[in-house]
Amino acid sequence: MDIQFIRRLAELLEKSAIDEIEVVEGESKVRITRHAAPAHAAPAAAYIHPAPAMAAAAPATAPAVAPPIEPPPQGYVIKSPMVGTFYRAASPEAAPFVEEGSAIKAGQTLCIIEAMKLLNEIEADVSGKVIKVLASNGQPVEYGEPLFIIAPED
Repeated sequence: MDIQFIRRLAELLEKSAIDEIEVVEGESKVRITRHAAPAHAAPAAAYIHPAPAMAAAAPATAPAVAPPIEPPPQGYVIKSPMVGTFYRAASPEAAPFVEEGSAIKAGQTLCIIEAMKLLNEIEADVSGKVIKVLASNGQPVEYGEPLFIIAPED
């Protein structure tokens, strides 16, 4: 592993939602983490090589200041019933089934999840108003992953 490889890993970490990367290649090991490490812990990015004469450390980067985390909206959560690909509309040219702020009725189609070449319409369990759409169009989703937050009707 060379320093350029380590820099590319650090750049990948910055550009993604990944919090930590660890790569082991033979006896060489590198771990890069986005978290601010406690004072007694190892540096955020370190390069460990088995040969003492060639030991090197990656340049430490200042921890990025995270933006304040806003609490998730409260409401009824509609979760993915399967693993697949999330689609907001029936086709790329069509309008989304629902938008944030849309009034919905129980049984109304909210999205499509493609699983094993089958298109599965996901319907609302409750009537109410869409507060938040949590998944992006074309994004892979997991079983139980939150897709929508709904403010149910009283």
